Amino acid sequence: MTHSPLTQDELKTLVGQAALRYVVPGEIVGVGTGSTVNKFIDALATIKDSIKGAVSSSEASTARLQGLGIPVFDSNEVEQLAVYIDGADEIDGQGHMVKGGGAALTREKIVAAQSKLFVCIADESKLVEQLGQFPLPVEVIPMAAQRIARQFAALGGRATLRLKDGAPLVTDNGQHILDVTGLRIADPLAFEAEVNNWPGVVTVGVFAFQKAGVCLLGTRDGVKTLEY
Repeated sequence: MTHSPLTQDELKTLVGQAALRYVVPGEIVGVGTGSTVNKFIDALATIKDSIKGAVSSSEASTARLQGLGIPVFDSNEVEQLAVYIDGADEIDGQGHMVKGGGAALTREKIVAAQSKLFVCIADESKLVEQLGQFPLPVEVIPMAAQRIARQFAALGGRATLRLKDGAPLVTDNGQHILDVTGLRIADPLAFEAEVNNWPGVVTVGVFAFQKAGVCLLGTRDGVKTLEY
């Protein structure tokens, strides 16, 4: 009997539901941003009475959580989270990721840093041998954008300012985003450390210091669990 392959949307639903098993009852859960995370938020609503609430990485996720009756806490009110659940634009074999396609990378990195375990939820198209195929998002202070673009050019990358409706996109933090193509990120830890030190960079979208401990990967054969 043949079965038609699951759509990308169905895979996202599967991994969103699979992530529920990492939610610790009675605790506050860290929640990321994006279309896959929206599936997790919908699944989380089915067990909302067993958790205290969530810390969210974006205004969009906060609105969705609150709309489903899940209390949202400020990250400053919470010392440590047991788990942070978020998607990725790319993830490699060590759990290093590229994130920020949804423009929430800075808050995502903040919540990831206060979480004991990062659980990445993604479909199998996001698994790569080496980071760098997906344009690398970098949140920058606007006055530094052109100088930072020149620094990426010196590394062989091409940085373009992300636009929305013809104007520079403004993040939840009031900053701009450069998307950088043409990079091969062979050493994610060293790369993240270097770019984070450039004046005017708020956050680089390489998550190597805050890497995933687990990845729930939606595949044609169901959800595959990768542990790092």
